[in-house]
Amino acid sequence: MKVQVFAGLKEYFEPTFELEKDVQSIDGLKRQLIRLRPSSAALLESCRFAVNDDFVDVDYELNEGDTIVILPPSSGG
Repeated sequence: MKVQVFAGLKEYFEPTFELEKDVQSIDGLKRQLIRLRPSSAALLESCRFAVNDDFVDVDYELNEGDTIVILPPSSGG
């Protein structure tokens, strides 16, 4: 699975990386990323997740070959 992160998440992860471990859901992905970088937990908890260009819920089941985009909240003006 390919994972892309944006904004503040780039302080914790590479902008684009491949996920080696097998995860079953977005919730599982989030938990795995928090284990890798515990200091990212608060930010990850407020992010939205998209799989193959569609926003999904945390219970969404992932498939091999999915592209996952993690979008932190943004503030605009």
